[in-house]
Amino acid sequence: MDPDVFDDPRLTASGLLFEAQEGLAAKLAPTLEKAGLSPLDFGALTRLSRTPGGRLRMTDLAAQLSLSTSGVTRAVDRLQRGGLVRRESSPDDRRSTYAVLTPEGAERLRGVLGDHLDGIERWFTGLFTPEQLDDLLAHLRTIRDAVHPDAAKNTAPPPAGAE
Repeated sequence: MDPDVFDDPRLTASGLLFEAQEGLAAKLAPTLEKAGLSPLDFGALTRLSRTPGGRLRMTDLAAQLSLSTSGVTRAVDRLQRGGLVRRESSPDDRRSTYAVLTPEGAERLRGVLGDHLDGIERWFTGLFTPEQLDDLLAHLRTIRDAVHPDAAKNTAPPPAGAE
């Protein structure tokens, strides 16, 4: 085996990306835990809150969270038991069900967002100049769109000036 293969910059790039993601998740987790939310719960509530009407088809929510249909069902069941989301049948397609953010879910999310955003600023976005952050976001979208091409159509557009 070629000994230089261990120093391949592709291994370095992907390793750094995974280490950064895991480290950031670990730094942000205590804030979520204090609010009684798992990272999955927070992800679901955040996606619903950033979607028009605070509602997503269960299949779209599953895709955005990288879950199977049974996985998203279990997650929504847990959130529904906590009063944070509810299910609604689609008026247009009886086979489709929507997960809908409740006022209680929005309030729980609002309550954790300040501390969560402070953590994001400290451990992620605040480490870059505005120009570096714009470039990083563009690069992350390029990767996301290549590995998960359906994700872009299932998300709210970025805020004005974010691209």
